[in-house]
Amino acid sequence: MNLKTIHNIYFIGIGGVGMSALAKYFVADGKVVGGYDKTPTLITQSLVDLGVGVQFETHTNQIDERFLNPKDTLIVFTPAVSESNAILQYFKTNDFQVLKRSEVLGLVTEHTQCLAVAGTHGKTTTSSILGHLMYACDEKITAFIGGISENYQSNLIQNGTDISVVEADEFDRSFLTLSPDFACITSMDADHLDIYNSEADLVETFKQFAQKIKPSGKLFIRKGLPLEGITYGVNEDADYSAINVRIENGSYRFDLQTLNGLIQNITYHLPGTHNLSNAVAALAMALEFGCDAEALKTALNLYKGVKRRFTYQIKTDDFVFIDDYAHHPVEINAVHQAVREMYPNKKLAVVFQPHLFSRTKDFVDEFAASLSQFDAAFLLEIYPARELPISGVTSSWLLEKITSPIKKLISKSDIESEIKNLGYPVFITLGAGDIGVEVSELKEKLSYAY
Repeated sequence: MNLKTIHNIYFIGIGGVGMSALAKYFVADGKVVGGYDKTPTLITQSLVDLGVGVQFETHTNQIDERFLNPKDTLIVFTPAVSESNAILQYFKTNDFQVLKRSEVLGLVTEHTQCLAVAGTHGKTTTSSILGHLMYACDEKITAFIGGISENYQSNLIQNGTDISVVEADEFDRSFLTLSPDFACITSMDADHLDIYNSEADLVETFKQFAQKIKPSGKLFIRKGLPLEGITYGVNEDADYSAINVRIENGSYRFDLQTLNGLIQNITYHLPGTHNLSNAVAALAMALEFGCDAEALKTALNLYKGVKRRFTYQIKTDDFVFIDDYAHHPVEINAVHQAVREMYPNKKLAVVFQPHLFSRTKDFVDEFAASLSQFDAAFLLEIYPARELPISGVTSSWLLEKITSPIKKLISKSDIESEIKNLGYPVFITLGAGDIGVEVSELKEKLSYAY
């Protein structure tokens, strides 16, 4: 397909973070863009502010007439939308060109120098760091980020179209639509077992992704993964490694061992070894691309992070409130490590909203172990997203397995009172569901209390 011949693009699930980044890209490219989503959000409002028409009902008679000509209209959908969605069915049965988001991302990036970041954890932070670094080095990039960058207040970073930085998403095997010049794999832990038959199946698909790299390209892998490429790590014998790591004024200070020598005294503000590993991966890719080392040092010092990736909501001497998107046991462990490192002698309370019945079922013991590391663990009911309930799979079932001294099943309306009554100095909200919607109101209410 030649995207240049397409004038109108309609997104089904336009409020998704990956979908909205593509929508913003096409607005900047002069296309007429519209779409559907279930509910209004800050993301859909940001699109409306750009002139994008967004509908929130599945009535096909509400579709703008500009998107009703199959000859010059492309329909983009996310697999998170049900096949039974009336709008999706309308376009599929009326001879429209209907493509998944990942297929369109492949088309957008195929004529660029593409730098792709894959992994079951860390790809959003790593790709946002990489996009920020290359933008700061004045490379002609477009970066599609799976979260809202704190530096740019957007999930799209643009300074040209010669180079693309993208997240390579393993869900639904979407990343196999890409053919990157550079690719990074941060992790291959078992996840999405509703899509993959087993962990071995998932690993094999990551290996297939690695084979999609162009012949002259480069693969970057976290040290220890079963692939061959340029390795990176933290305090490891890798091609790129953060060494002499220390904490100064609440931030990391480290030296970077590279294939060409040592870069000293780099400052990075995101806590946690996992976040430091992500920074090393992004630095390695940018250096191998040809970016200047001193410019990269300056840029990383200015990096502020991604919303809902270890985001401080309140940070005072008496009370800390952190919010994170973590929805897998490995990610919860990483958040716990980072919090314990920064606040080693303080009591920690967590509120976790499990995401998906299938993920809870597949990893219930691992979730229990990761959450039991906190001094108090509060659970919300499971956020179903695209799934129907599974018999016996509930938050109460998970709660029974948690061994924290204090544990309780609560509703979203109880969070504020439970945290105030508990009186712990560090509080964390975790999850990929609608718990994120509660954060701004919680921040406001808790700010008055502390």
